Amino acid sequence: HKETGKIEHKQFTDLIHYLNPGDTLVLNDTRVIPARLFGVKEGTGAHIEVLLLKQLENDTWETLVRPGKRVRPGTRIVFGEGLLVGECLEETQVGGRTIRFEYEGIFNELLDQLGEMPLPPYIKAHLDDPERYQTVFAKHRGSAAAPTAGLHFTEDYLAMIQEKEINLAYVTLHVGLGTFRPVSADTIEEHEMHSEFYRLTEENARIINETKEKGNP
Repeated sequence: HKETGKIEHKQFTDLIHYLNPGDTLVLNDTRVIPARLFGVKEGTGAHIEVLLLKQLENDTWETLVRPGKRVRPGTRIVFGEGLLVGECLEETQVGGRTIRFEYEGIFNELLDQLGEMPLPPYIKAHLDDPERYQTVFAKHRGSAAAPTAGLHFTEDYLAMIQEKEINLAYVTLHVGLGTFRPVSADTIEEHEMHSEFYRLTEENARIINETKEKGNP
């Protein structure tokens, strides 16, 4: 507790008891894309794994690749027997790769066909239904990982929150490189935070600002 310093251990379902009528709960409505692609290096057939992190422009993406030593500028990677081809343009300062994709058709449809959900390493089970790695309020495609705290919410629990006259507002923040890169600096001040795309609409900004003006958290 902020006032007393007392520490309590609670379950997620207790969250509603810490929210009061007039408060606003802000949720991230990003939607995870099937960002993990498995392909082969053109010319050698070596297996390459590519994780899409952020779309830079049109068909160019910031990515992580494994094994990195096999992917240098000029390397071409073939996915789905040629349905999608990526060419490495450059190595990034943080150890990633900038890749430009070539294809016919619609990129998102090919990604849904060829890609896999980028599950964290602590989830070992195979995911038969990709929707299980989405929040119930996921809306805007773009994340390379789920905002995992949001996975605990169910539609019924959100309805209970709203019945208590608690407002819901949404921000879109696409999870990217910062989630996958460990902290390697000796002090937190030296750690480099990587940028991530976010969007807050005027309507959601209004809800949040009105809540603050009324003195509610």
